[in-house]
Amino acid sequence: MRRYAILAALSVLSGCVSGPDHVPPEMPLPAKFSEGGAKNIGDVSTAAWWTAYRDTRLNGLVVDGLNENLTVQQALERINAAAGGVTVAGAGSLPSLLVGASHTTSGSMGERRTASGATNISGGEANVSWLLDLFGQYRRSKESAQASLDAAYSSADVAKLTYLQDLVNSYIDLRFFQERLALSRANLKSRKETYQLTQFQLEAGAASRLDVVQAEGLVQSTQAEIPGLETNIRVAAHHIATLLGQPAGSLLGELLKAAPQPIFRGGIASGIPADLIRNRPDIRVAERNLAAATANIGVAISQLYPTITLSGSISPTYVKPAGFSGGSLTTWSFGPTLTLPIFDGGQLRANVDIAKSDAKTQYLAWKQTVLTAVEEVENALSAVRRDAQTVEALRAQVKTTQETLELSTASYKDGASSLLDVLDAQRQVSLAQASLAASIQQMAKDYVSLNVAIGGGYNPGAPRTTAPPKAS
Repeated sequence: MRRYAILAALSVLSGCVSGPDHVPPEMPLPAKFSEGGAKNIGDVSTAAWWTAYRDTRLNGLVVDGLNENLTVQQALERINAAAGGVTVAGAGSLPSLLVGASHTTSGSMGERRTASGATNISGGEANVSWLLDLFGQYRRSKESAQASLDAAYSSADVAKLTYLQDLVNSYIDLRFFQERLALSRANLKSRKETYQLTQFQLEAGAASRLDVVQAEGLVQSTQAEIPGLETNIRVAAHHIATLLGQPAGSLLGELLKAAPQPIFRGGIASGIPADLIRNRPDIRVAERNLAAATANIGVAISQLYPTITLSGSISPTYVKPAGFSGGSLTTWSFGPTLTLPIFDGGQLRANVDIAKSDAKTQYLAWKQTVLTAVEEVENALSAVRRDAQTVEALRAQVKTTQETLELSTASYKDGASSLLDVLDAQRQVSLAQASLAASIQQMAKDYVSLNVAIGGGYNPGAPRTTAPPKAS
């Protein structure tokens, strides 16, 4: 009966787990974004939002890069390491068995030897041990490792989102600089024509040397813009190739082919703040880090309590002296070992305090990550909803400045206005065109920022889910 009582007590203790259980954190969030709707958008990880630019070359780059980007591959490889950590963490609570064998031959040599021949000794050994996880140390360790594995999966999703933002923004920059280069070349042609016209006017006595010098200076300043723009085009193309895991110059020939600036054509869907809890992988990483830290509290607390280890060994040996018959000898042992921490200078309790502080830090980090995500969506929404107004206003300005240039040029040819009016009109056209190209670039990038902020597109092609988020 006493034996059964001890076994029953051990069974009860083995079901105990020290420390708090992890509870998914919550925090109050508004029902909607200030400039967003009140509709839940569900899972957006599968949304290929970049297709809204209707650029087949961009679509191909995104698909290729998701499989080839080296940063993403590194994040995926870290998943394998985290999976191994789960196995290591749980192995301590399982019985271990070590088996070994040996064979030795010994004898003596020289004039004073007492025996001739050699003695052969063959032996084996088997050791088994099992630390009874009475207070859940290894169960909490495995729980922490599993949370870290989950965080590794979500970190890979973060890497994919970062890749998407970097690639699409680099492609937008590439097309922006190509547009600026085309505008500069067109302006250079126009200013050369003005310069030639001024030289003709000088020969006819209708213009001064100052007019010629001013027109020539404007031609030179325009020529000076072109090399920098060509460099920026190549830098963007080199970075795109690197993002795709290729040498920098490998895509240069293909990407140097000019194409229009990307402009998204589609609706704007931001969802509600509670969607971010599920859709943003960085928030999931923070929550899983909190879960791991919470489990580590249990690990630290369990070390305050006694541990019992069941261990045993068996060692069969066979001895065969030369000239004699052999014989065997087997030794064995079995018994429990109790380890009880008595005095450690407060180290174990300090470890508990450290674990609790780390869990508190991880909670604050999770909360900060959520608030930052909400801010990013709010900022992106504010920008996207106003970018179109800026673009339309600049389009009108470009049209007005071009008309002004035409009128100034005609007036100058008729001698009714000065060359200064023409040169100033040309500058205004160049500034307006550059501002329009920059605003189109910014509008395209703000759309990228919005979709990345809501956590969209890192898992294209997967089945879409619409389960509501578990958040308050």
